[in-house]
Amino acid sequence: MLNSPIIYSQSNTSNTHRPPMKKPPKDPIKSLQLDLFSHFVTNDLSQVSNTVELWERIPKYFFTTKQAEKLRTIDGLAKPYKWTYKENGNEYSVSIQPALIEQKNRGYKAYFPGVTEELIEEALKKIFSDQQYAIHDPEKIESWVKFTLGMLQKELKIRGRTRDLDQIKHAIEVMSKCNITLSKNNKEIWNGNILQDLVTVGRNEYLASTDTHHIARLPLFISHSINNLDYRQFNYDRLMSCNEQLTRWIYKRLINRFTQASPITEYSCMYSDIKQTSGLLQQTREIDNRRKILSAFNELQQKVIIQYLQIDERKTGRTISDVKYTIKAAPQFISEQIASNKRATDTKTIAQKSNIRIIKKA
Repeated sequence: MLNSPIIYSQSNTSNTHRPPMKKPPKDPIKSLQLDLFSHFVTNDLSQVSNTVELWERIPKYFFTTKQAEKLRTIDGLAKPYKWTYKENGNEYSVSIQPALIEQKNRGYKAYFPGVTEELIEEALKKIFSDQQYAIHDPEKIESWVKFTLGMLQKELKIRGRTRDLDQIKHAIEVMSKCNITLSKNNKEIWNGNILQDLVTVGRNEYLASTDTHHIARLPLFISHSINNLDYRQFNYDRLMSCNEQLTRWIYKRLINRFTQASPITEYSCMYSDIKQTSGLLQQTREIDNRRKILSAFNELQQKVIIQYLQIDERKTGRTISDVKYTIKAAPQFISEQIASNKRATDTKTIAQKSNIRIIKKA
């Protein structure tokens, strides 16, 4: 939840007043928190990763190509886009300032993060889960991921989300240059890039090489969550196999909210909540948005995540004012949630024995 006392201002990275760039640690840092983040309860490490709800619940990847084009001016620029939503009695707003990327004609064009950036973030978190490519400093609350363009291309291809090198380079640039400001009840609580302090080689070499290592600092939300064991194991391979972006969003919601899934338990959510908190339902006609949700739930059934879906339409007169969706989990998802719960219990037991200080949520 975004009501934790640990959310504070990260480096303000607006285009006009950038602070000094932070540098990654020169030497390896031994971190029990990172050890625990990289330990999973599974027979196949290639299938699992971590979901960090504190960060992932901030809507930021909902821009389609058509929507982004409409937001641009005739000269290719765009103003920040603001999205507001309510959650747990609080009002949030996220303002997304697009990345300005230089074009071949030496002009600049505005780009908002979208589905490719979403998938690359998932791939980077998977790579980060391998300690060989991760640095976590629990004292400075900083997490760095090392990667190559070739690593990302290979990871996406394995998961059926192939992108060419130009698309990957472009997405990394968007993630490191777009700026997100999150406010809670009209008070700014965080400002930063998706990828902070990206360290690369020279531009020409960067554009030519697929094997040169780069390193970037992950958002403060992720670092805090690693320190506080506030993350969950999930089936990353199944997530990446989902074709629809909304399917992946609902799947993440189930992983983080339907933690006690069993053959006799149910989970319910409302259409109005999905619409405002995901940002992914922006069709002009509400009937088209409802069809999009139904399509996502159908894919969840195909992926053996849910077994049963009940739809309860709420009407005001003849007009559908809201819809309640109630689901039962498929056996495979139940087993995965049980494994995730065991992993969470194990990590907390180790943390307590090691006297790791956990900051509790308010």
